[in-house]
Amino acid sequence: MAPSATTTQTVTAPTPAKLATQFGQYKVIDTLGFSKEKELGENGATYPHYLPTWNPEQKYPPLTPFEHIEHGKDADTSYPDLLPAGIAKTEDLTPTIGTEVRGVQLTALSDAGKDQLARYVAERKVVAFRDQDFADLPIQAALDYGAYFGRHHIHPTSGSPEGHPEIHLVHRGAEDKGFETFFETRTSSVAWHSDVSYEAQPPGTTFLYILDRPETGGDTLFVNAAEAYNRLSPLFRERLHGLRAVHSGVEQVNAAAARGGIKRREPVLHEHPIVRTHPATGEKSIYVNPQFTRYIVGLKREESDALLKFLYDHLAYGADFQARVKWQAGTVVVWDNRVTQHSALIDWSSGQRRHLARITPQAERPFETPFAG
Repeated sequence: MAPSATTTQTVTAPTPAKLATQFGQYKVIDTLGFSKEKELGENGATYPHYLPTWNPEQKYPPLTPFEHIEHGKDADTSYPDLLPAGIAKTEDLTPTIGTEVRGVQLTALSDAGKDQLARYVAERKVVAFRDQDFADLPIQAALDYGAYFGRHHIHPTSGSPEGHPEIHLVHRGAEDKGFETFFETRTSSVAWHSDVSYEAQPPGTTFLYILDRPETGGDTLFVNAAEAYNRLSPLFRERLHGLRAVHSGVEQVNAAAARGGIKRREPVLHEHPIVRTHPATGEKSIYVNPQFTRYIVGLKREESDALLKFLYDHLAYGADFQARVKWQAGTVVVWDNRVTQHSALIDWSSGQRRHLARITPQAERPFETPFAG
């Protein structure tokens, strides 16, 4: 079935304050309240060329539609090029979500292997590839690899390596003291979301690779949104079909502006179906998240809030269809943003750096196929 039409609204956010640039430094506060700095010659980072910068001169026009090629659609599901017999070692984290793979180098995959990667990740939802050389690639080579899976998304506010705005960085420096006050106003750091779901064409196959990590902690949680859909009663699933929800990037941009951060692009809102169909597997999944979904179209506010809360709680409490990925040196985690949600855990003490880089290829416009019982 062809993707349904998507409504676009452009909202003007406050103009961000000019960033401090003295002594070659940019500084803002990220969404979890931790300061992130790049200083020339900063010590301690294993990959200093990946340290975050925020260039206020980076400005981009609104995103335009593009034709996404779903490489996993016709992939060989025996995975001979991705998981060659006698070489690849796999271990499932849970029955429904999560696998660890050893013995395979992502950077050595042929195009057939990359097609199988897209399909395998769609099936297993999140896959941790251990002992990878991905972080040692030149940044442009890493981007060239990711571009096979879709158009690179440039985040509207996040830090990026100098000259490479397509890389989204997750960074908390060893000297950052924000953690010490983080839980004074919060009881938990869990924040379930699907990345930038407010875009007209949100991400599909997504890559996150470790650069520096604390000795323990800083794990990432993932939830299988397709299994969450399957757990619902047929009558409830049928009622969800046809409903659409608004996803908003406005609050994220406004929060960055209030902190004196950058705004690369004007924020947008888009409507997406609450039940999303994966183009390669045909699986249906719940596609709402508390970070970016605002309301269900056509329902009164109280009705919308009640239904969304049920779906958020269903995903958050579904420990029997969740997986926890522990980071190790050389790990690349690949997941499918269309059928999963995730949350970082902010649970390690000060004095240790956590530094990751994300490559975020965009995919098709979310669409829904008819209810099938």
